[in-house]
Amino acid sequence: MVDNHAGQEIVAGSIGGCTGILAGQPFDTIKARLQTQGIGGRELRYSTTFQCLFDIIKTEGIRGLYKGMSYPLMGQIFINATVFSVQGTFMRILQPEGGQSKIYKSLLSGTIAGLAQCVICSPMELIKLRMQVQGIGKEMYSPLAEKLLHKSSIVSEKYIGPWDTTKEIYRQSGIRGISKGFVVTMCREGPSFAVYFGSYDFIRQTMAGNGNSVDGLGLFHLMLAGGVAGCLTWTSTYPFDVVKSRIQLDMSNEYKGIIDCFRKSYRAEGSRVFFKGITSAWYRAFITNSVTLPTVTLILRYWKGNEE
Repeated sequence: MVDNHAGQEIVAGSIGGCTGILAGQPFDTIKARLQTQGIGGRELRYSTTFQCLFDIIKTEGIRGLYKGMSYPLMGQIFINATVFSVQGTFMRILQPEGGQSKIYKSLLSGTIAGLAQCVICSPMELIKLRMQVQGIGKEMYSPLAEKLLHKSSIVSEKYIGPWDTTKEIYRQSGIRGISKGFVVTMCREGPSFAVYFGSYDFIRQTMAGNGNSVDGLGLFHLMLAGGVAGCLTWTSTYPFDVVKSRIQLDMSNEYKGIIDCFRKSYRAEGSRVFFKGITSAWYRAFITNSVTLPTVTLILRYWKGNEE
């Protein structure tokens, strides 16, 4: 048995993260396709979440929905181990056992945890994203784009797997290529994990009622709290996620930075561009976090019960 809090959080977070990835990956692929269509010469192929879903299944099969999953599945072990252990550690510092529960403590510890895992999350999402958008339908880019862009600027069906993708990016751009989008990832992850843990704790406390322990909540309530917290999290920082996806797929150096990407995206498509694919993100967020957070909570609750 794991006999320390940080170790328990590492194990619980890893298991919870993997189960969440398996549940929500198809909608993550759809989100990536919707966010990045129309850039880098990609055709505007999809109009809605479910049209995208059926098109992927028709042209690429079920496997198309799980493109790039093996890498985040492995990475989620390290990401969630970092997130839940860092968040738990800072919560114990801010709120010693028996101390009064305050939501701002969850917000602060969540922010620190979110920033801490960016060093893993950013390159992992870059590689996953490159794999998710290749092989779209029969025509991945328009003839006009072929004339305007260099061969190396077009994402083609050239990545065999996560490791091959990593080597190819490093060969072309070195460490700078692997770390592409790191700053905008931090802009997304810090606030989003503050909302993630803050809203989950707030919803659970509201469900439990004043003076009651959240440890008495059952699976249904935990799943509902986790799903809603996930949706609130993605909504709060979604524009940064869109910009991150565009920057990480920009191999022709169209964007000079985060602000430039915001500006050019807005000029080209208006404010709605910053919410492209948000419906699929909500589906994914609810499904993933109605599995991840209850799994972590119940595992930690089990260990806590055994210690007592």
